[in-house]
Amino acid sequence: MKICIAQLNFLVGDYKGNAQKIILSIKEAKGESADLIVFPELAVCGYPPLDLLTYPNFVDHCEETIMEIAKECHGIAAIVGCPSRNPDIMGKNIFNSAFFLEDGKVKQVVHKALLPTYDVFDEYRYFEPFREFNTVTYKNTRIALTICEDLWDVEEDLMYTVCPMDVLYDQKPDIMINIAASPFSYMQPEKRKSVLKKNVLKYSLPLFYVNHAGAQTEMIFDGGSMVINKDGKVVRELDYFKESLSYTSISDIASLPERENSWSKEELIVEALITGIRDFFSKLGFKKATLGLSGGVDSAIVLTLAVKALGPDNVIPVMMPSPYSSDHSISDSVQLCKNLGCTFKHIQIGSVFGSMLDTLKVEFEGTAEGVTEENLQARLRGVILMALTNKFGYILLNTSNKSEVAVGYGTLYGDMCGGLSVIGDVYKTEVYSVCRFINRDQEIIPENILTKAPSAELRPGQKDSDSLPDYDILDKLLYQFIEMHNSPDELRKKGFPDELVSKVVRLVNLNEYKRFQAPPILRVSPKAFGMGRRMPLVGRYF
Repeated sequence: MKICIAQLNFLVGDYKGNAQKIILSIKEAKGESADLIVFPELAVCGYPPLDLLTYPNFVDHCEETIMEIAKECHGIAAIVGCPSRNPDIMGKNIFNSAFFLEDGKVKQVVHKALLPTYDVFDEYRYFEPFREFNTVTYKNTRIALTICEDLWDVEEDLMYTVCPMDVLYDQKPDIMINIAASPFSYMQPEKRKSVLKKNVLKYSLPLFYVNHAGAQTEMIFDGGSMVINKDGKVVRELDYFKESLSYTSISDIASLPERENSWSKEELIVEALITGIRDFFSKLGFKKATLGLSGGVDSAIVLTLAVKALGPDNVIPVMMPSPYSSDHSISDSVQLCKNLGCTFKHIQIGSVFGSMLDTLKVEFEGTAEGVTEENLQARLRGVILMALTNKFGYILLNTSNKSEVAVGYGTLYGDMCGGLSVIGDVYKTEVYSVCRFINRDQEIIPENILTKAPSAELRPGQKDSDSLPDYDILDKLLYQFIEMHNSPDELRKKGFPDELVSKVVRLVNLNEYKRFQAPPILRVSPKAFGMGRRMPLVGRYF
């Protein structure tokens, strides 16, 4: 039997457009003499559909769409992910389902059993977990069909009381097929392979695995669909972040050579962010972006990624020097724009800043200049950028990195403005390593941007280190606290100074209210701010 795995980029809610893409793929696979084509989890509605699932007519449309897709399945069968109604009045109203389509109709429906409710997942909010498991038989091949998390309950991380594959294995399947919606992080490709290989070795069965590609707002999917032989060797792995159809005959699996992707962390982050930007714009129907270009490393990397995602003609950076901006910040920004081939705008804010100080002179009388005046410059830049977005139909890209976002080193309604946060899940030290990766073949980001001391340039001689620990130290502490969930006491035991731990943890917790108002952040780490990290705005624990 020849199986096609269809790694595609769907749009959440667009059941008509998604169905068209599915049907075109079925026709293409049939033309390649495939017997079965397999699509990802919830392919019909896209992932994650969130509260669209609470609208009864939405689920009705999805089920009707499945019947339209089934009509195309003559001479070829298809496995398609789609929500379905739960006929039992007990429990949730819908299942997360895999439809097996053959001979123009629905032959069998398999429902997801293990519903994740951690990190970015909230499936038990919507779906009823299933507790009956049966293989699907097609062309004398018995298939153990599971949905994403159903294969992730591995021995060292048991979270559920039932293991679907244990039950299915007793029915003597010939192969496993898993349809998934497995979001990207830079650790996910290796973790995913490890989990899937453990299943293969446990059951001594070959596995066909298919995942989404593309981005849905902050959630990015890298694809990484694969075929693994019963010895645990990956013999097919589709390109990351790209749509693709791949064909494998079951009879050939044992003889195929190993073929695995091997990407560095920096390469994964770059391609994920480019994918995130490109899909955010295309799926919303926008074409042009703008951002504030300061001469610093953060705005430089965001501009570079945006140009790669949207093209140089569709990204309009804006330089807005204040009285405290250095000459090299302007010259470095100009050189970066030349290297990328994009035009820029140059708007001085000195006179506007002066006018605002005059306006507030009476109110501020008797007070010393400080953070308020610094923030005023950032907010003036935010006003200018938002005015340009309103006037010309741009989307403003936010340039704050994860280190700044974590400790609140940013100004609400100023440099925290934006429709999309590009590097809000990339620590400052990672920003530098990604820039070096971008420059690996030629200097795109000027070297001076990468070597000068980071500064907001909101007062004379200002440096980030005046307010924050060195990023090498800060980022290590933040990673242990945010990604690894270490408590302050555990951080101290790891050797971080007591005063530093107290200061940083306080800043992270204190600035939750700022992050609550920040733009959506493209997720590239195992624990990003946003939908995957839910903390109280007002509370006291650490």
